[in-house]
Amino acid sequence: MSAQKRPLSPHLQIYSRQITSVMSILHRITGIVLAVGSLGLLWVLVSLSLGEQAFAATQACLASGLGQAAVFAYSACLMYHFFNGIRHLFWDAGKGFAIPDVYRSGYAVLVLTAVSTLAIWWLALQGGAA
Repeated sequence: MSAQKRPLSPHLQIYSRQITSVMSILHRITGIVLAVGSLGLLWVLVSLSLGEQAFAATQACLASGLGQAAVFAYSACLMYHFFNGIRHLFWDAGKGFAIPDVYRSGYAVLVLTAVSTLAIWWLALQGGAA
């Protein structure tokens, strides 16, 4: 018998992307981003405790374009992970496993993530302008 060179299990290139697999991967990625981003939150809190000068430097960093992008990404990841976590809680309770429900809840998570992230930033910018 000749040895066949083939994958031992189905490979990612075989399957077409589905919302379920993409959202599962995104849930893992957002969890990692939140863990790493929490170090940034810790940095803000430590700089606050170190006094005005340290906190002013932190504020300047966060006010930069890169800082704003990082905080926006962190808030979007937080909203996604929150809503997708609620979706998983329903699954843990045995609800929403029918394929139409899985797709409906998946799209609901994406819409709620976008709307809540934009609403948070809109409210923050309105408060910052006052």
